[in-house]
Amino acid sequence: MTTKPGALRADARRNRERILEAAVRAFAEKGADVAIDTIAKAAGVGSATLYRHFPTREALVEAAYRNELARVCDSATTLLAGHAPDRALRLWMDDFIDYLAAKQGMADALRAAVASGADPFAETLDKLGTALGTLLRAGADAGLLRPDTDPLDVGFALAGVALITSAPDQRDRAGRLLDLLLDGLRYGADRPPSGS
Repeated sequence: MTTKPGALRADARRNRERILEAAVRAFAEKGADVAIDTIAKAAGVGSATLYRHFPTREALVEAAYRNELARVCDSATTLLAGHAPDRALRLWMDDFIDYLAAKQGMADALRAAVASGADPFAETLDKLGTALGTLLRAGADAGLLRPDTDPLDVGFALAGVALITSAPDQRDRAGRLLDLLLDGLRYGADRPPSGS
């Protein structure tokens, strides 16, 4: 069982965050078989510190995935505080595509975690639906985005963009597709929600 982040001292919390950041990078770049010692070294901690937080490779993979998901989903509120809702959504889409690219790099590690009985994806749709729902509602309330959009439909559209533009040299194409998706979400922004 992994240590709960809220119960940690400040220095232990920083160590945990550095470990998770290093793990995401290492799994994405080197695959599922990257040595745990390599991750600990990249995080600037000893292997014992890593194992104190994450006693198994699967626990580390699951925590790294969930941490990245939370980071992306939690950014919706921050983006809305600093940008118009349609701009906040577009910035969030870029972040989400980058998150999916990292997740794709972690695919082997995630498969191994699932095979061992872990379920890193248990909360994914709920978290994504909440983040997208927040952005879409704010855009609809401001009259900038259509009011009849299902957040998970947008999430699946984003996953499709990520799937067909997963190669690093396709990032420009991903941006263009995200612009088209946002334009589609703007279309009909001034009409009332269906059933009104």
